[in-house]
Amino acid sequence: MSYNDRFIRACRKENVDRLPVWYMRQAGRYDPDYRKIKEKYSLLEICKQPELAAEVTMMPVRKLGVDAAILYSDIMNPVASIGIDFDIVQNIGPVIHNPIRSAADVDRLRPIDVEGDLSHVIETIRILDRELEVPLITFAGAPFTIASYLIEGRPSKNYLRTKEMMYSEPKLWHQLMDKLGDMVIAYLRAHIAAGGKAFQLFDSWVGALAPKDFEQFVLPTIERIFSELSDLEQPKIYFPGVSSAELLPTLKNVQADVVGLDWRVSIAEGRRRVGEQFAVQGNLDPTVLTAPIEVIESYARSIIDEGLEKPGFIFNLGHGLFPEASLEKLKLLTEYIHRYSADAISKRSREATRNG
Repeated sequence: MSYNDRFIRACRKENVDRLPVWYMRQAGRYDPDYRKIKEKYSLLEICKQPELAAEVTMMPVRKLGVDAAILYSDIMNPVASIGIDFDIVQNIGPVIHNPIRSAADVDRLRPIDVEGDLSHVIETIRILDRELEVPLITFAGAPFTIASYLIEGRPSKNYLRTKEMMYSEPKLWHQLMDKLGDMVIAYLRAHIAAGGKAFQLFDSWVGALAPKDFEQFVLPTIERIFSELSDLEQPKIYFPGVSSAELLPTLKNVQADVVGLDWRVSIAEGRRRVGEQFAVQGNLDPTVLTAPIEVIESYARSIIDEGLEKPGFIFNLGHGLFPEASLEKLKLLTEYIHRYSADAISKRSREATRNG
């Protein structure tokens, strides 16, 4: 089998014969084989075993036929290297044992040591670089999303402590953003050096901010991350998470190649808001996967039709897969996306030739 580079070409807004598709959290608990592994090992224990982490990364590529793999990891992994003590607690998420609440807490954060503390992540990437026949996407959590966990101490619905630091201690906030930005830059650069073929910066919860606050307190660090990694030729994706449609017009100077959209904004409107320079990725509501396959295909068809209006589209979900999703429906959806988009692209090509 030859190397499948449709995902890379779509990121670069080049022509493809069918749309590439991958799913956020595609290596996860919807897969019975993964659930068996999780009966023996925690997420963090899997991450520390490169051969096992690589195998879990490859499972959805083999089972679903997706056009890219995403590294099996967690956005919290690198914070262990800068001095944060945490656990991933079932049905809760990250729980921080030494949360960031003061200037002294920010001062004690040390520079990341990727090769020393996170060599298992780097080795996983190297294994996947040898084994995969599709591109490997690596990733990091964006500074606001990471900070929200570090400050709140666990997942939050209102980000009260996080916003309190932003508004009340802006100098301290920016010091924290700078340190987390440095962490992300070093971590992602090491990923690409080890064989990553693209990366995604996950800003899952930044949609909790008003555009004005995003521009003042977060966007400068996002722009710096992508600027400092702009020498890398590999495609770069920024996903501003859920409920982020109002933030899209502020991203015009971010040196990313792709912007991920959630389902609260259409592909056409998302493109209009971010500007022509970006490819876009998205944006099926994950809960649509609970519907009959005919309904899922109808939603997918609408997204594909909008995605094909301009070059540069990757089919994905608007957020991550959930455990109740059906493996069989995901296989059928992937096949449908490939089949329907190939037919649509071929039809458009024939019409262009006739008109041409």
